Amino acid sequence: MKSVKKVVLAYSGGLDTSVMVRWLIETYGCKVVCFIADLGQGEDMEEIREKAIETGASKAVVKDLRMEFVKNYVFPMLRANAVYEGSYLLGTSIARPLIAAEQVRLANQINADAVSHGSTGKGNDQVRFELAYQALRPDIQIVVPWREWNLTSRSALIRYAKKNDIPILVSRAKPYSIDRNMFHTSYEGGILEDPWKEPPESLFQLTRSVENTPKRPKVIEIEYKKGNPVSLNGNKMNPVQMLQACNELGGRYGIGRVDIIENRYVGMKSRGVYETPGGTILHVAHRALESLTMDREVMRIRDSLIPKYSELIYYGYWFSPERKMLQALIDDSQETVSGTVRLKLFRGICTVTGRKAKRSLYDPQLATFEEGSEYKQSEAEGFIQLLGLRLRMWAKLYS
Repeated sequence: MKSVKKVVLAYSGGLDTSVMVRWLIETYGCKVVCFIADLGQGEDMEEIREKAIETGASKAVVKDLRMEFVKNYVFPMLRANAVYEGSYLLGTSIARPLIAAEQVRLANQINADAVSHGSTGKGNDQVRFELAYQALRPDIQIVVPWREWNLTSRSALIRYAKKNDIPILVSRAKPYSIDRNMFHTSYEGGILEDPWKEPPESLFQLTRSVENTPKRPKVIEIEYKKGNPVSLNGNKMNPVQMLQACNELGGRYGIGRVDIIENRYVGMKSRGVYETPGGTILHVAHRALESLTMDREVMRIRDSLIPKYSELIYYGYWFSPERKMLQALIDDSQETVSGTVRLKLFRGICTVTGRKAKRSLYDPQLATFEEGSEYKQSEAEGFIQLLGLRLRMWAKLYS
């Protein structure tokens, strides 16, 4: 067994990490310092801090990371139009590197010799946390209770918690694993492990059901500067205010629900149910503005990199040199992405109804079906003849 004196645990106050505080103390005889990241999950941070102390932690540190999270993690990801396997906007994935980075920073400050997290041995988060730890402090010890203890199920954790008088919210009736931050909420486990069963409406926290959305659509306008949203309906907003406002609008109109079977990095398929209301609105608006302001070949090259960039985030390589390289290229492509997008929100759908930009690459004189002066249609014949040269050669030999 490792010799651990002081460990910084990424603590949420949920079932897993609540049990871990007590287990780490009993198993290693070490001091446990709980790190609590405020990522806009809408919980009482002081209550969680007090719970950590009551459970046995020698210290519990709460840090407000909302601005850091949105500005330096969510927005760079949105500039890249990142989406995993066509549907998942990576709300859990993008939060893990920030939490890990703050754990390492705290460990350096208090001379802790280890870090720990609450991720299971089956999930993606263990990889995300630990790759971040290794990238930021290669020498630190990593303690992972889920890979060591004999508590092999959530039912066993519930029994352990009750036996040790550890207060928990989860129950056998609702054994969901829920992760929430400012960007999204995710749900796994329980009834969701049957991919045929519909998620119960009581599950959702951020969005209304389509049946309960307003009967009339809502039209909004979002202004962008260099790929980042800066104002909503003419009101300037910082990153946190922007995401909060879009979350409220998207949630009210039932936008951003996703129910998918995804491929985990460890090799298995799993079902994830997600709510990303504001992120969905910003994703749709950003792509619409790019269509107006980004060069065709730049867009094609960038689009070819989206699956790889998204995969790097999903797999936990946020601090890798290749992700940083791709980010630099993507951010350079955003220099021209400034303008305004108009959207209609209605019954779970976000529809683009207009886009404009001072430096638009769309020229009505070129695109018009009416008579225009800048495009000579007769010149298209030579262009097409050259394009068809190899086809004519092939036809002569093989047709």
